[in-house]
Amino acid sequence: MKMYKILLTGFVAFCLITSSAKAQNITITRQEMIELTPKWKGERFADGRPKVSDDLLERLKSIPLEQAWGALRGEGYLNQYETNWVNIHAGEVLVGRALTAQYMPLRPEVREQLEKKAAREGRIGDMVSWPIDMLVKGDVYVADSYGKLEDGPIIGSNLGTAILSRSGNGVVFNGTVRDMRDLAAMPGFTSFVRGDHPSHQREMMLKGINVAIRIGPVTVLPGDVVLGYLGGVAFIPPHLVERVVKTGEIVLLRDEFGQLRLREGKYTPGQIDDRWSDAIEKDFSQWLDQNPGKLKFSKAEMQELLKNRTW
Repeated sequence: MKMYKILLTGFVAFCLITSSAKAQNITITRQEMIELTPKWKGERFADGRPKVSDDLLERLKSIPLEQAWGALRGEGYLNQYETNWVNIHAGEVLVGRALTAQYMPLRPEVREQLEKKAAREGRIGDMVSWPIDMLVKGDVYVADSYGKLEDGPIIGSNLGTAILSRSGNGVVFNGTVRDMRDLAAMPGFTSFVRGDHPSHQREMMLKGINVAIRIGPVTVLPGDVVLGYLGGVAFIPPHLVERVVKTGEIVLLRDEFGQLRLREGKYTPGQIDDRWSDAIEKDFSQWLDQNPGKLKFSKAEMQELLKNRTW
C-alpha cells in the first residue's frame, strides 16, 4: 500500500508538471493543431492550421451573413455568430482565415515564463507583436482581450499598419484599440472591435497564439474562416466553408430568379416565398440552362445540396 501511494504521488506530480509545461506554451504543436481540427481534410499551413483555399475565400465575400448562418445551423453549429461590434469601415466585408490570440489579466510569474520561452524561440518585441509576426496574406487576426477598455488596447496605428501589410485584412478583437482615427483612414482595414481608448495595454499578457478562444458565444479555432459585415461576424469551421459557399450561391441564384419572375408578374409573392412547386423548379432549371456560368458547379451537386433544405 505504501509503495502504491508513492507511485500514485509520483504519477500525480508528473501529470502536474506535464500540464504546467503545456500550460506555458504560447502555441501548440502541429499534431495538437491537427487533433484540434480533425474534420478538416484539406491543405494545412506548416504549423497545422487549416488552409481554406483563396478561391473559396473570394467566393465567400458575396455570401450574405443570413445565408451563412442558416447553413451553419443546418449542420448543427448553433453558436457561430457574434454581434454588437464597433465596425471600422462599415459596409465592407471582412473574410479570412483566423489566426487566434488569447490575452489574460497579468499574472507576473506566468508572463515571466512565457517571455523566457518566447526568447528561446526567437520572438522579439513586446507580446502584442508576436501574433502579428505570424500573419500571412488572407489571415484575420482574431483576439480575445476580454473586453478590457482602459489600459486594454492591444494595437494602435503602427501595429494596425503591420497587420494590414501582412494579412491584407483588419482584425476581430473582443477588446479595444487606440488611434481609431488613423485606423479608420486605412483602406482595407475592415475590423470589428468592442471600442477604442486612448490608453495602451497594461497589466495584460498574451497566453496563447493559435489556440481555441472564446468570442462572445463562439468558440473560435485557428483556421476558422471569418465572415464579417456591418454589425455581425460569423466564424465558419473550415470543413464547412465550401458547403456554406455553395449553399449561399444557390440561394442567391434562386433569389435572383424569383425576383425576376416577380417583376415579370409570372408568379405571385406567395408562390415564390413558399416552397417552390415542381413547375417553378423546372422553370428555374431552364433559366440556369439559358444563363450558363451563373452556377459555379454541377446541377447534380446543386440537387444534392437542395435535398435537405428547409427553405
